[in-house]
Amino acid sequence: MEFPGKGLAKGLAVTLGTMTKRAHTQQYPDVEPDLPPRSRGVIALIEENCTVCMLCARECPDWCIYIDSHKEEVQVPGAARPRQRNVLDRFAIDFSLCMYCGICVEVCPFDALHWSPEFEYAEHDIRELLHEKDRLEEWVATVPAPPAHDEHGEPAKEQTAAAKRSGRTDG
Repeated sequence: MEFPGKGLAKGLAVTLGTMTKRAHTQQYPDVEPDLPPRSRGVIALIEENCTVCMLCARECPDWCIYIDSHKEEVQVPGAARPRQRNVLDRFAIDFSLCMYCGICVEVCPFDALHWSPEFEYAEHDIRELLHEKDRLEEWVATVPAPPAHDEHGEPAKEQTAAAKRSGRTDG
């Protein structure tokens, strides 16, 4: 049979045990934190890679990506008629709505979106967390290089497909 107050005694024992240990608090503003590699901070945009396919905006569960574009005719040498291509007018991410799931980065087929480890972009006004394409492009400089491919691992899908295609054309 348990005596009354046993839970209270256990709780006090835990409290006293932690009070005697030294705290491991990092003094954040004065000391930069040691972030793990490839940390998720803010999303960076490489505008040249964006084809306005709208996959990122459609797949975003928070609907925090806003894209506007227009069509432009491009004359292709040797083509019978001019082609049309989408031109990006506006690309914005509202980081006050974003839940940092990374679906937009993963679904982008042209590597236009990347994670930057920068996390210090707090604002005094919530309306300033709507980052337009010029602000998103500023973060590109902070995007780390991708990790090196393991030479003993499996080759990338693209390399395997290219090797198969070159094997077909040779034989």
